[in-house]
Amino acid sequence: MKRLVAFFAVLVVAVGSTSAGPKPQAGVVLSHTSVACGTKKSKKQDIDLLCQQYVVRAGTTDYTIRQPKPDDQHLIPLNAPIQFTLDKNMMKFKFNGTSFKFVVTSQAAASSTAP
Repeated sequence: MKRLVAFFAVLVVAVGSTSAGPKPQAGVVLSHTSVACGTKKSKKQDIDLLCQQYVVRAGTTDYTIRQPKPDDQHLIPLNAPIQFTLDKNMMKFKFNGTSFKFVVTSQAAASSTAP
């Protein structure tokens, strides 16, 4: 009986520790570009909207991330160290007290030189 109780206690601890959520990873912002991400119609013309796109290196992987909407225009400086979490196709992190949520558009093996 004691073995059965001990087994269930270990099982509960193991399940609890695996469902803690994604672990933060360390990364560095390598590059920044502005890319077209839609248009806004004005009375006389269409206005192209720009979104910020970054390359973040984490270990041996480069992630290309983009703003989900063009309304948030904060700029993150190059070589800024960040702690991020990945959740499906979203990268979440904080920089200077501001929370950011970016869409991961691609990931690739890190090249030997920074872009």
